[in-house]
Amino acid sequence: MVKSPDRNPEPSQEPATVPQPVVSRLSLYLRELQRLRERGRETVSSTQLGSLLGFTDTQVRKDLAYFGQFGYPGIGYRCHELIDAIRRILGTHRTWKVALVGLGNLGRALLRYRGFDRQGFRIAVAFDISPQLVGRTIEGVPVRHMDELPEAIEQSGLRLAIITVPAEQAPQVADALIAAGVEGILNFAPVTLTVPPHVNVVGVDLAIELEQLTYSVTRSGEEAT
Repeated sequence: MVKSPDRNPEPSQEPATVPQPVVSRLSLYLRELQRLRERGRETVSSTQLGSLLGFTDTQVRKDLAYFGQFGYPGIGYRCHELIDAIRRILGTHRTWKVALVGLGNLGRALLRYRGFDRQGFRIAVAFDISPQLVGRTIEGVPVRHMDELPEAIEQSGLRLAIITVPAEQAPQVADALIAAGVEGILNFAPVTLTVPPHVNVVGVDLAIELEQLTYSVTRSGEEAT
């Protein structure tokens, strides 16, 4: 009997364009695989992984096929190998240092959030203008004045930043970050940022997310009646 060859667990050369929903689902696959590993699972099939997340097995296989072939005939996916492969695809196989601008309630909450470290991110420096905060170390993170932002970002080579300032301040903060070399911004301010093509922005507006929920709940109630 000829044994079926193992499929290559290494990601292949990434295609030029991958749909954003596919990238979003990669993060969901990664979280579920990590939970499976924590529970002692060694392997998982595309059907099982899809079922846990509400996707079809075809969707799972199609998403992963953008980046290579990771399964083994008769086995499925080896969880630890697929975790490593997805982390390499997402770039989180190494630690990314992140700047945080704005230490209001939300900013402080993000400093306390331990999930960043687990997924390969570390807030390395924070910026604010409050005399009560500047010069302190909060949750192990040094707080520097906004005036020091350009020099601090350039010296540290940070490429990612989180903005948690009020909406009216966010555009100016984004401009300063971009001028200092930041290429990716996670924006919690409820405002749309205009940035150059080489800069990526992900906006997180909690009110919008709640509006999407109320729309779904309202529609569900209408359909039920």
